[in-house]
Amino acid sequence: MFTSINQFTRNNDQLGGLDLSFNLLDGDLPVSICNMSSLSMLNLAYNKLTGIIPQCLANLSSLRVLDLQMNRFYGSLPSDFSEFGQLHSLNLNGNQLAGNIPQYLSRCKNLEFLDLGNNKIEDYFPDWLQTLQNLKVLILRDNKLHGVITNQKIKHSFPSLIIFDISGNNFRGPLPKDYFKKFDAMRNVIELDYMMTSGWEDELPLEISIQSDKPWYYDSMTVATKGIKITLVKIPTIFVIIDLSRNKFEGEIPNVIGELHTLIGLNISYNRLTGPIPKSMGNLTNLEWLDLSSNMLTSHIPAELTNLGFLEFLNLSNNHLVEEIPKGKQFNTFSNESYEGNLGLCGFPLSKKCGLELEPRHFPPSTNNIWSEEKFEFGWKAVAIGYGCGFVIGIGLGCFVFLIGKPRWLVMIFGGQPKRRVNRRRTRVRRTNGLTMNQMVQMS
Repeated sequence: MFTSINQFTRNNDQLGGLDLSFNLLDGDLPVSICNMSSLSMLNLAYNKLTGIIPQCLANLSSLRVLDLQMNRFYGSLPSDFSEFGQLHSLNLNGNQLAGNIPQYLSRCKNLEFLDLGNNKIEDYFPDWLQTLQNLKVLILRDNKLHGVITNQKIKHSFPSLIIFDISGNNFRGPLPKDYFKKFDAMRNVIELDYMMTSGWEDELPLEISIQSDKPWYYDSMTVATKGIKITLVKIPTIFVIIDLSRNKFEGEIPNVIGELHTLIGLNISYNRLTGPIPKSMGNLTNLEWLDLSSNMLTSHIPAELTNLGFLEFLNLSNNHLVEEIPKGKQFNTFSNESYEGNLGLCGFPLSKKCGLELEPRHFPPSTNNIWSEEKFEFGWKAVAIGYGCGFVIGIGLGCFVFLIGKPRWLVMIFGGQPKRRVNRRRTRVRRTNGLTMNQMVQMS
Protein backbone atom coordinates (compact mmCIF):
# COMPACT_ATOMS: atom_id res chain seq x y z
CA MET A 1 0.00 0.00 0.00
CA PHE A 2 1.32 3.43 -0.97
CA THR A 3 1.19 6.41 1.39
CA SER A 4 2.69 9.09 -0.86
CA ILE A 5 2.26 10.11 -4.48
CA ASN A 6 5.50 12.08 -4.79
CA GLN A 7 7.61 9.12 -5.86
CA PHE A 8 5.46 8.73 -8.98
CA THR A 9 5.46 12.36 -10.09
CA ARG A 10 9.22 12.78 -10.46
CA ASN A 11 10.68 12.41 -13.94
CA ASN A 12 7.54 10.75 -15.30
CA ASP A 13 6.45 13.39 -17.79
CA GLN A 14 5.86 10.68 -20.40
CA LEU A 15 3.61 8.57 -18.20
CA GLY A 16 0.29 7.79 -19.87
CA GLY A 17 -1.73 6.50 -16.92
CA LEU A 18 -1.46 6.55 -13.14
CA ASP A 19 -3.77 4.40 -11.01
CA LEU A 20 -3.15 4.57 -7.25
CA SER A 21 -6.71 4.01 -6.13
CA PHE A 22 -7.52 2.14 -2.89
CA ASN A 23 -4.32 3.10 -1.12
CA LEU A 24 -3.39 5.11 1.96
CA LEU A 25 -2.46 8.35 0.23
CA ASP A 26 -3.08 11.38 2.43
CA GLY A 27 -2.29 15.07 2.58
CA ASP A 28 -2.57 17.57 -0.25
CA LEU A 29 -2.29 16.64 -3.88
CA PRO A 30 1.22 17.83 -4.90
CA VAL A 31 1.37 20.40 -7.67
CA SER A 32 4.20 18.39 -9.22
CA ILE A 33 1.54 16.14 -10.67
CA CYS A 34 0.70 18.97 -13.04
CA ASN A 35 4.06 18.45 -14.77
CA MET A 36 2.91 15.07 -16.08
CA SER A 37 1.78 16.64 -19.31
CA SER A 38 1.27 13.35 -21.12
CA LEU A 39 -1.06 11.93 -18.50
CA SER A 40 -4.29 10.56 -19.98
CA MET A 41 -5.67 8.73 -16.94
CA LEU A 42 -5.35 9.77 -13.29
CA ASN A 43 -7.13 7.58 -10.75
CA LEU A 44 -6.59 8.44 -7.09
CA ALA A 45 -9.96 7.24 -5.83
CA TYR A 46 -10.56 5.86 -2.33
CA ASN A 47 -7.69 7.49 -0.49
CA LYS A 48 -7.43 10.18 2.20
CA LEU A 49 -6.25 13.09 0.10
CA THR A 50 -7.27 16.51 1.40
CA GLY A 51 -7.03 20.17 0.52
CA ILE A 52 -8.06 22.02 -2.61
CA ILE A 53 -7.90 20.41 -6.04
CA PRO A 54 -4.93 22.13 -7.75
CA GLN A 55 -5.93 24.62 -10.43
CA CYS A 56 -2.89 23.58 -12.45
CA LEU A 57 -4.57 20.30 -13.37
CA ALA A 58 -6.03 22.34 -16.22
CA ASN A 59 -2.60 22.05 -17.85
CA LEU A 60 -3.15 18.33 -18.42
CA SER A 61 -4.73 18.82 -21.81
CA SER A 62 -4.42 15.13 -22.71
CA LEU A 63 -6.38 13.95 -19.66
CA ARG A 64 -9.28 11.67 -20.50
CA VAL A 65 -10.03 10.27 -17.04
CA LEU A 66 -9.89 12.13 -13.71
CA ASP A 67 -11.13 10.04 -10.78
CA LEU A 68 -10.75 11.63 -7.35
CA GLN A 69 -13.83 10.11 -5.73
CA MET A 70 -14.02 9.21 -2.03
CA ASN A 71 -11.31 11.52 -0.74
CA ARG A 72 -11.48 14.61 1.46
CA PHE A 73 -11.06 17.45 -1.00
CA TYR A 74 -12.83 20.67 -0.10
CA GLY A 75 -13.31 24.16 -1.46
CA SER A 76 -14.71 25.05 -4.87
CA LEU A 77 -14.33 23.03 -8.00
CA PRO A 78 -11.49 24.29 -10.20
CA SER A 79 -12.71 27.40 -11.97
CA ASP A 80 -11.32 26.60 -15.39
CA PHE A 81 -10.76 23.18 -16.87
CA SER A 82 -11.59 24.48 -20.32
CA GLU A 83 -8.49 22.82 -21.70
CA PHE A 84 -9.98 19.43 -20.86
CA GLY A 85 -11.09 18.98 -24.43
CA GLN A 86 -10.28 15.25 -24.30
CA LEU A 87 -11.98 14.56 -20.97
CA HIS A 88 -14.31 11.54 -21.09
CA SER A 89 -14.84 10.82 -17.40
CA LEU A 90 -14.85 13.12 -14.33
CA ASN A 91 -15.63 11.57 -10.94
CA LEU A 92 -15.46 13.78 -7.83
CA ASN A 93 -18.07 11.91 -5.79
CA GLY A 94 -17.80 11.70 -2.01
CA ASN A 95 -15.73 14.75 -1.16
CA GLN A 96 -16.57 18.05 0.55
CA LEU A 97 -16.60 20.29 -2.49
CA ALA A 98 -18.78 23.40 -2.40
CA GLY A 99 -19.70 26.35 -4.59
CA ASN A 100 -21.17 26.19 -8.08
CA ILE A 101 -20.87 23.71 -10.93
CA PRO A 102 -18.42 25.39 -13.35
CA GLN A 103 -19.90 26.10 -16.78
CA TYR A 104 -16.65 25.31 -18.55
CA LEU A 105 -17.77 21.66 -18.40
CA SER A 106 -20.12 22.46 -21.28
CA ARG A 107 -17.02 22.80 -23.46
CA CYS A 108 -15.91 19.24 -22.70
CA LYS A 109 -17.67 17.89 -25.77
CA ASN A 110 -16.34 14.34 -25.29
CA LEU A 111 -17.58 14.05 -21.70
CA GLU A 112 -19.52 10.82 -21.15
CA PHE A 113 -19.45 10.42 -17.37
CA LEU A 114 -19.95 13.17 -14.76
CA ASP A 115 -20.36 12.34 -11.07
CA LEU A 116 -20.42 15.23 -8.59
CA GLY A 117 -22.58 13.44 -6.04
CA ASN A 118 -22.22 13.51 -2.25
CA ASN A 119 -20.66 16.93 -1.94
CA LYS A 120 -21.85 20.33 -0.69
CA ILE A 121 -22.44 22.03 -4.01
CA GLU A 122 -25.03 24.85 -3.93
CA ASP A 123 -26.42 25.76 -7.33
CA TYR A 124 -29.35 25.52 -9.70
CA PHE A 125 -29.70 22.60 -12.08
CA PRO A 126 -26.95 22.93 -14.74
CA ASP A 127 -29.28 22.90 -17.74
CA TRP A 128 -26.41 23.96 -19.98
CA LEU A 129 -25.09 20.39 -19.70
CA GLN A 130 -27.85 19.26 -22.05
CA THR A 131 -25.72 20.36 -24.97
CA LEU A 132 -23.27 17.52 -24.26
CA GLN A 133 -24.35 15.05 -26.91
CA ASN A 134 -22.16 12.21 -25.59
CA LEU A 135 -23.03 12.49 -21.89
CA LYS A 136 -24.33 9.11 -20.68
CA VAL A 137 -24.13 9.41 -16.88
CA LEU A 138 -25.10 12.48 -14.85
CA ILE A 139 -24.97 12.08 -11.06
CA LEU A 140 -25.62 15.11 -8.85
CA ARG A 141 -27.15 13.29 -5.87
CA ASP A 142 -26.91 14.46 -2.25
CA ASN A 143 -25.85 18.05 -2.71
CA LYS A 144 -27.60 21.35 -1.99
CA LEU A 145 -28.97 21.98 -5.47
CA HIS A 146 -32.29 23.79 -5.63
CA GLY A 147 -34.84 25.55 -7.81
CA VAL A 148 -37.11 24.50 -10.66
CA ILE A 149 -35.65 22.37 -13.47
CA THR A 150 -36.39 24.06 -16.78
CA ASN A 151 -35.62 23.16 -20.37
CA GLN A 152 -33.95 25.60 -22.74
CA LYS A 153 -35.95 24.12 -25.63
CA ILE A 154 -32.86 22.65 -27.24
CA LYS A 155 -33.84 20.15 -29.92
CA HIS A 156 -31.68 17.31 -28.58
CA SER A 157 -31.34 17.50 -24.80
CA PHE A 158 -29.24 14.77 -23.20
CA PRO A 159 -29.75 12.41 -26.17
CA SER A 160 -27.23 9.82 -24.88
CA LEU A 161 -28.16 9.91 -21.19
CA ILE A 162 -28.86 6.51 -19.56
CA ILE A 163 -28.30 7.37 -15.87
CA PHE A 164 -29.94 10.47 -14.40
CA ASP A 165 -29.54 10.76 -10.63
CA ILE A 166 -30.38 14.07 -8.94
CA SER A 167 -31.76 12.58 -5.72
CA GLY A 168 -31.28 14.11 -2.28
CA ASN A 169 -31.44 17.79 -3.24
CA ASN A 170 -33.99 20.60 -2.90
CA PHE A 171 -35.43 20.72 -6.38
CA ARG A 172 -39.06 21.83 -6.56
CA GLY A 173 -41.79 22.37 -9.09
CA PRO A 174 -43.04 19.81 -11.62
CA LEU A 175 -41.04 16.84 -12.80
CA PRO A 176 -38.84 17.69 -15.84
CA LYS A 177 -41.12 16.09 -18.44
CA ASP A 178 -39.54 18.09 -21.28
CA TYR A 179 -36.29 16.26 -20.61
CA PHE A 180 -38.10 12.93 -20.46
CA LYS A 181 -39.34 13.57 -23.99
CA LYS A 182 -35.77 13.92 -25.25
CA PHE A 183 -34.02 11.09 -23.41
CA ASP A 184 -33.56 9.24 -26.69
CA ALA A 185 -31.16 6.62 -25.31
CA MET A 186 -33.78 5.59 -22.74
CA ARG A 187 -36.30 4.81 -25.48
CA ASN A 188 -34.31 2.40 -27.60
CA VAL A 189 -32.92 -1.05 -26.86
CA ILE A 190 -29.22 -0.96 -26.02
CA GLU A 191 -26.72 -3.75 -26.56
CA LEU A 192 -24.91 -5.04 -23.48
CA ASP A 193 -21.53 -3.41 -22.96
CA TYR A 194 -19.63 -1.63 -20.18
CA MET A 195 -18.80 2.04 -19.90
CA MET A 196 -15.07 2.44 -20.23
CA THR A 197 -12.44 4.85 -21.47
CA SER A 198 -9.53 3.59 -23.51
CA GLY A 199 -7.30 4.59 -26.36
CA TRP A 200 -4.20 6.02 -24.72
CA GLU A 201 -2.44 2.68 -25.06
CA ASP A 202 -1.98 3.34 -28.77
CA GLU A 203 -0.24 6.63 -28.12
CA LEU A 204 1.43 6.23 -24.72
CA PRO A 205 1.70 2.61 -23.64
CA LEU A 206 3.48 3.43 -20.40
CA GLU A 207 1.24 3.18 -17.34
CA ILE A 208 1.71 2.71 -13.62
CA SER A 209 -1.09 0.76 -11.97
CA ILE A 210 -1.36 -1.44 -8.92
CA GLN A 211 -4.82 -2.58 -9.97
CA SER A 212 -4.37 -3.87 -13.47
CA ASP A 213 -1.96 -3.89 -16.34
CA LYS A 214 -4.82 -3.16 -18.78
CA PRO A 215 -4.59 0.26 -20.43
CA TRP A 216 -8.24 1.19 -19.91
CA TYR A 217 -10.49 2.52 -17.20
CA TYR A 218 -13.96 1.35 -16.18
CA ASP A 219 -16.35 3.95 -14.80
CA SER A 220 -17.84 3.11 -11.40
CA MET A 221 -20.68 4.54 -9.34
CA THR A 222 -22.79 4.13 -6.22
CA VAL A 223 -26.52 3.91 -6.74
CA ALA A 224 -29.65 3.17 -4.70
CA THR A 225 -31.30 0.13 -6.23
CA LYS A 226 -34.16 -1.98 -4.88
CA GLY A 227 -34.06 -0.20 -1.56
CA ILE A 228 -30.32 -0.54 -0.90
CA LYS A 229 -27.13 1.23 -1.98
CA ILE A 230 -24.69 -0.68 -4.13
CA THR A 231 -21.41 0.20 -5.83
CA LEU A 232 -20.95 -0.81 -9.44
CA VAL A 233 -17.30 -1.25 -10.32
CA LYS A 234 -18.40 -1.57 -13.93
CA ILE A 235 -21.47 0.13 -15.37
CA PRO A 236 -23.32 -1.96 -17.96
CA THR A 237 -24.86 0.12 -20.73
CA ILE A 238 -28.20 -1.59 -20.12
CA PHE A 239 -28.24 -0.09 -16.61
CA VAL A 240 -30.76 2.64 -17.40
CA ILE A 241 -32.12 4.45 -14.34
CA ILE A 242 -33.79 7.67 -13.19
CA ASP A 243 -33.59 8.69 -9.53
CA LEU A 244 -35.43 11.88 -8.54
CA SER A 245 -36.11 10.85 -4.95
CA ARG A 246 -35.81 13.00 -1.81
CA ASN A 247 -36.63 16.34 -3.39
CA LYS A 248 -39.68 18.63 -3.33
CA PHE A 249 -41.16 17.88 -6.73
CA GLU A 250 -44.91 18.39 -6.96
CA GLY A 251 -47.74 17.88 -9.40
CA GLU A 252 -48.56 14.72 -11.34
CA ILE A 253 -46.29 12.08 -12.85
CA PRO A 254 -46.30 12.80 -16.61
CA ASN A 255 -47.55 10.13 -19.00
CA VAL A 256 -44.46 10.55 -21.17
CA ILE A 257 -42.39 8.66 -18.61
CA GLY A 258 -44.00 5.49 -19.94
CA GLU A 259 -42.14 5.99 -23.23
CA LEU A 260 -38.72 5.37 -21.67
CA HIS A 261 -38.88 1.69 -22.53
CA THR A 262 -35.32 0.73 -21.57
CA LEU A 263 -35.62 1.89 -17.94
CA ILE A 264 -34.76 -0.80 -15.40
CA GLY A 265 -34.99 1.46 -12.34
CA LEU A 266 -37.27 4.38 -11.46
CA ASN A 267 -37.27 6.10 -8.06
CA ILE A 268 -39.44 9.18 -7.41
CA SER A 269 -40.03 8.55 -3.71
CA TYR A 270 -40.13 11.22 -0.97
CA ASN A 271 -41.55 14.09 -2.98
CA ARG A 272 -44.92 15.88 -3.03
CA LEU A 273 -46.43 14.26 -6.09
CA THR A 274 -50.20 14.09 -6.44
CA GLY A 275 -52.73 12.55 -8.81
CA PRO A 276 -52.93 8.98 -10.13
CA ILE A 277 -50.17 6.60 -11.16
CA PRO A 278 -50.08 6.80 -14.98
CA LYS A 279 -51.31 3.73 -16.83
CA SER A 280 -48.46 4.33 -19.29
CA MET A 281 -46.04 2.96 -16.69
CA GLY A 282 -47.28 -0.46 -17.73
CA ASN A 283 -45.18 0.02 -20.89
CA LEU A 284 -41.92 -0.02 -18.90
CA THR A 285 -41.57 -3.76 -19.39
CA ASN A 286 -37.84 -3.82 -18.56
CA LEU A 287 -38.38 -2.24 -15.14
CA GLU A 288 -36.82 -4.16 -12.22
CA TRP A 289 -37.54 -1.71 -9.41
CA LEU A 290 -40.16 1.00 -8.96
CA ASP A 291 -40.33 3.28 -5.91
CA LEU A 292 -43.13 5.86 -5.69
CA SER A 293 -43.39 5.79 -1.90
CA SER A 294 -43.98 8.75 0.44
CA ASN A 295 -45.87 11.02 -1.92
CA MET A 296 -49.55 12.01 -2.08
CA LEU A 297 -50.62 9.83 -4.99
CA THR A 298 -54.33 9.07 -5.25
CA SER A 299 -56.79 6.78 -7.05
CA HIS A 300 -56.24 3.06 -7.67
CA ILE A 301 -53.17 1.11 -8.73
CA PRO A 302 -53.42 0.64 -12.52
CA ALA A 303 -53.88 -2.96 -13.60
CA GLU A 304 -51.41 -2.21 -16.40
CA LEU A 305 -48.57 -2.45 -13.88
CA THR A 306 -49.06 -6.22 -13.81
CA ASN A 307 -47.41 -6.21 -17.26
CA LEU A 308 -44.05 -5.53 -15.58
CA GLY A 309 -42.81 -9.09 -15.71
CA PHE A 310 -39.26 -8.30 -14.51
CA LEU A 311 -40.30 -6.19 -11.52
CA GLU A 312 -38.47 -7.42 -8.39
CA PHE A 313 -38.97 -4.45 -6.06
CA LEU A 314 -42.10 -2.34 -5.64
CA ASN A 315 -42.74 0.37 -3.05
CA LEU A 316 -46.02 2.30 -3.18
CA SER A 317 -46.25 2.82 0.57
CA ASN A 318 -47.36 6.01 2.32
CA ASN A 319 -49.61 7.48 -0.34
CA HIS A 320 -53.41 7.88 -0.63
CA LEU A 321 -54.08 4.93 -2.94
CA VAL A 322 -57.45 3.17 -2.77
CA GLU A 323 -59.38 0.10 -3.97
CA GLU A 324 -58.15 -3.40 -4.67
CA ILE A 325 -54.50 -4.25 -5.34
CA PRO A 326 -54.14 -5.78 -8.82
CA LYS A 327 -53.39 -9.48 -9.08
CA GLY A 328 -51.11 -11.34 -11.45
CA LYS A 329 -47.48 -12.01 -12.30
CA GLN A 330 -45.04 -10.15 -10.04
CA PHE A 331 -47.84 -8.52 -8.05
CA ASN A 332 -48.48 -11.90 -6.44
CA THR A 333 -44.99 -11.85 -4.89
CA PHE A 334 -44.89 -8.50 -3.05
CA SER A 335 -45.38 -8.20 0.71
CA ASN A 336 -47.39 -5.82 2.90
CA GLU A 337 -44.44 -3.41 3.01
CA SER A 338 -45.02 -2.49 -0.63
CA TYR A 339 -48.45 -1.04 0.19
CA GLU A 340 -48.51 -0.02 3.86
CA GLY A 341 -49.67 3.48 4.73
CA ASN A 342 -52.48 3.48 2.13
CA LEU A 343 -55.62 3.21 4.26
CA GLY A 344 -57.90 2.85 1.23
CA LEU A 345 -56.12 -0.17 -0.27
CA CYS A 346 -57.45 -3.69 0.15
CA GLY A 347 -56.81 -7.22 -1.10
CA PHE A 348 -53.79 -9.51 -1.15
CA PRO A 349 -51.31 -9.30 0.50
CA LEU A 350 -53.02 -6.93 2.97
CA SER A 351 -55.22 -8.37 5.71
CA LYS A 352 -57.96 -5.92 4.75
CA LYS A 353 -60.42 -7.60 2.38
CA CYS A 354 -62.36 -5.90 -0.39
CA GLY A 355 -66.13 -5.53 -0.91
CA LEU A 356 -68.39 -8.15 0.71
CA GLU A 357 -65.41 -10.30 1.57
CA LEU A 358 -65.44 -9.05 5.11
CA GLU A 359 -62.73 -9.65 7.59
CA PRO A 360 -63.74 -12.29 10.15
CA ARG A 361 -64.71 -10.90 13.53
CA HIS A 362 -63.19 -12.30 16.69
CA PHE A 363 -65.20 -12.03 19.92
CA PRO A 364 -63.59 -12.33 23.33
CA PRO A 365 -64.86 -15.03 25.68
CA SER A 366 -67.94 -13.88 27.60
CA THR A 367 -70.06 -15.43 30.37
CA ASN A 368 -73.12 -13.92 28.68
CA ASN A 369 -72.59 -15.74 25.42
CA ILE A 370 -75.45 -18.22 25.01
CA TRP A 371 -73.21 -20.37 22.83
CA SER A 372 -70.48 -20.66 25.37
CA GLU A 373 -69.04 -24.10 25.78
CA GLU A 374 -70.44 -24.57 29.29
CA LYS A 375 -74.02 -23.68 28.42
CA PHE A 376 -73.88 -25.55 25.18
CA GLU A 377 -72.88 -28.66 27.10
CA PHE A 378 -75.76 -28.12 29.57
CA GLY A 379 -78.21 -27.86 26.66
CA TRP A 380 -77.20 -31.25 25.34
CA LYS A 381 -77.77 -32.77 28.76
CA ALA A 382 -81.32 -31.35 28.81
CA VAL A 383 -81.99 -32.77 25.35
CA ALA A 384 -80.77 -36.21 26.43
CA ILE A 385 -83.03 -36.18 29.50
CA GLY A 386 -85.98 -35.14 27.36
CA TYR A 387 -85.42 -37.98 24.93
CA GLY A 388 -85.25 -40.47 27.81
CA CYS A 389 -88.47 -39.28 29.43
CA GLY A 390 -90.27 -39.24 26.12
CA PHE A 391 -89.22 -42.79 25.37
CA VAL A 392 -90.55 -44.09 28.72
CA ILE A 393 -93.84 -42.22 28.40
CA GLY A 394 -94.27 -43.44 24.84
CA ILE A 395 -93.79 -47.09 25.81
CA GLY A 396 -96.18 -46.76 28.74
CA LEU A 397 -98.87 -45.13 26.63
CA GLY A 398 -98.51 -47.81 23.99
CA CYS A 399 -99.03 -50.59 26.52
CA PHE A 400 -102.00 -48.75 27.98
CA VAL A 401 -103.70 -48.52 24.60
CA PHE A 402 -102.93 -52.14 23.81
CA LEU A 403 -104.48 -53.39 27.02
CA ILE A 404 -107.60 -51.26 27.37
CA GLY A 405 -108.21 -49.92 23.91
CA LYS A 406 -108.31 -46.34 22.81
CA PRO A 407 -109.74 -44.07 25.50
CA ARG A 408 -112.24 -41.53 24.32
CA TRP A 409 -110.04 -38.62 25.35
CA LEU A 410 -107.17 -39.99 23.26
CA VAL A 411 -109.43 -40.43 20.27
CA MET A 412 -110.66 -36.90 20.60
CA ILE A 413 -107.10 -35.63 20.47
CA PHE A 414 -105.70 -37.78 17.63
CA GLY A 415 -108.93 -38.71 15.77
CA GLY A 416 -110.34 -42.17 14.92
CA GLN A 417 -113.16 -44.34 16.32
CA PRO A 418 -113.09 -45.77 19.81
CA LYS A 419 -113.43 -49.48 20.24
CA ARG A 420 -116.79 -50.65 21.55
CA ARG A 421 -116.81 -52.61 24.74
CA VAL A 422 -118.84 -55.76 24.97
CA ASN A 423 -120.00 -56.56 28.47
CA ARG A 424 -119.54 -60.16 29.30
CA ARG A 425 -119.81 -62.01 32.42
CA ARG A 426 -116.54 -62.40 33.96
CA THR A 427 -115.95 -65.46 35.93
CA ARG A 428 -113.97 -64.85 39.02
CA VAL A 429 -111.88 -67.77 39.93
CA ARG A 430 -110.39 -68.14 43.31
CA ARG A 431 -106.77 -68.54 43.41
CA THR A 432 -106.11 -72.16 43.93
CA ASN A 433 -103.38 -74.44 43.03
CA GLY A 434 -101.11 -71.55 42.03
CA LEU A 435 -103.59 -70.09 39.46
CA THR A 436 -104.53 -66.45 39.27
CA MET A 437 -107.90 -65.10 40.31
CA ASN A 438 -108.81 -64.43 36.65
CA GLN A 439 -107.41 -67.16 34.49
CA MET A 440 -108.22 -65.19 31.39
CA VAL A 441 -109.84 -61.98 30.41
CA GLN A 442 -111.67 -62.17 27.09
CA MET A 443 -112.04 -58.98 25.13
CA SER A 444 -113.60 -58.51 21.73
